[in-house]
Amino acid sequence: MDKKIETLHKKREQALASGGEARIAGQHKKGKLTARERLHFLMDEGSFQEIGMLVVHRSTDFGMEKENYPGDGVVTGYGTINGRPVYVFSQDFTIFGGSLSETHAEKICKIMDLAMQNGVPFIGLNDSGGARIQEGVVSLGGYADIFYRNTRASGVIPQLSAIMGPCAGGAVYSPAITDFILMVEHTSYMFVTGPNVVKTVTHEVVTSEELGGANTHATKSGVTHFALANEIDAIQHIKKLLSYMPQNCEETAPNLAYESKNEKRPSLNSIMPENALQPYDIREVIDEVIDEGSFLEVHKDFAPNIVVGFARLAGRSIGIVANQPAYLAGVLDRHSSTKGARFVRFCDSFNIPLLVFEDVPGFLPGTDQEWNAIITNGAKLLYAFCEATVPRITVITRKAYGGAYDVMNSKHIGADMNYAWPSAEIAVMGAKGAAEIIFKREITAAADPEAKWKEMEQLYSDKFANPYRAAERGFVDEVIEPAETRLKLIHAFKMLENKVVNVPRKKHGNIPL
Repeated sequence: MDKKIETLHKKREQALASGGEARIAGQHKKGKLTARERLHFLMDEGSFQEIGMLVVHRSTDFGMEKENYPGDGVVTGYGTINGRPVYVFSQDFTIFGGSLSETHAEKICKIMDLAMQNGVPFIGLNDSGGARIQEGVVSLGGYADIFYRNTRASGVIPQLSAIMGPCAGGAVYSPAITDFILMVEHTSYMFVTGPNVVKTVTHEVVTSEELGGANTHATKSGVTHFALANEIDAIQHIKKLLSYMPQNCEETAPNLAYESKNEKRPSLNSIMPENALQPYDIREVIDEVIDEGSFLEVHKDFAPNIVVGFARLAGRSIGIVANQPAYLAGVLDRHSSTKGARFVRFCDSFNIPLLVFEDVPGFLPGTDQEWNAIITNGAKLLYAFCEATVPRITVITRKAYGGAYDVMNSKHIGADMNYAWPSAEIAVMGAKGAAEIIFKREITAAADPEAKWKEMEQLYSDKFANPYRAAERGFVDEVIEPAETRLKLIHAFKMLENKVVNVPRKKHGNIPL
């Protein structure tokens, strides 16, 4: 038995050695951690249990039978993060460049199946050169097996993808299906076709960083939700992100202990500019309303005219969607609509209540928006709110104009509670434009058209540019003093915590894509 145990120890040592010291040094030289080092920092100390440590590939073509590394380029297993179970894989770039083989894929699929069966979050640490070319179609089939499981798990368990190196070709689609993507600046990239192919086909000269680096995907494409400075930051971000989520769609996110105190926030009474055209930062409102320091913004650098993220309110996890007056006056456009819709659907999938701060002058006009399907993209946000069955509360801080008023979680599309500040303006459009249309004849016939226009603008403003007409109709449940906002929200979410909605029986809806 001693010899057999010694053999086992040697095989384990071989697996732990990954691709060898030289390749590990090369990984460190690039500013990257190894697959096992990443798991060390991610998982609770001593909790990680590896599955498939001794798996090797089955390929015999192109001399592959002479190269066998235990683990076959990916470390898979389970453990805990902050005491909560997770399943995880971490690709090992030091073995065949982390490329995906038939057995590599089987290892990932196995833990995905376990994650689904046990209702536990699934995390992928990606660092791979793509499909293993030597294996041909079986490596492509392995990717498809993973995609299928990603899709089946969507909305059932949280799925997080951290891109910590290359992620190209078919490899990008698994992260794209998961709930959140994190990338590391300067050492990770994602693209369907690389710079060389781009140059051949389109004659564009572009670097990997420009084409698919973390900053590109955080600001231009919106593919990644978080761009972090280094791998340790990315790992810490994963831990924080998980803290706002339940384990699966049947549970609710863990509540933190909270001791009730004076919940009034007098500073909110002076946060709104006197001039309705003057911008302000909606994050200042959010920070005053939520538990101190609890806001985790998602997609911070993409479509900044809408702010989305997780926070806590009296210890409870909530999702926040807020128009941002400090950028494009908070107008909705195609990117902000899809950004908001994606976040709303995630929160609804995992029983995270939604809080909406509304200050929206409408949808962005122009040929660029119309030709790039603002109608369809705007409808995504509308659909997402209409579909959501979690507790939903809206606070109208200032403008709520036109169709955008409807879209931003209005009472008419199923919001549970709608509050408005006294500064709220709920109307089809701004008073200036409305007066020009309604009183066109009076203005034209007046001795002083400019003065008449201002008079009619004031008339319309007094009548409609306030929250009281909507309150009279019941479209707004209560007009509140800004300082009362946090207190009102705590009570309202508490009241709604057992909300149940019976939806029509169907296979699934057909969201406008």
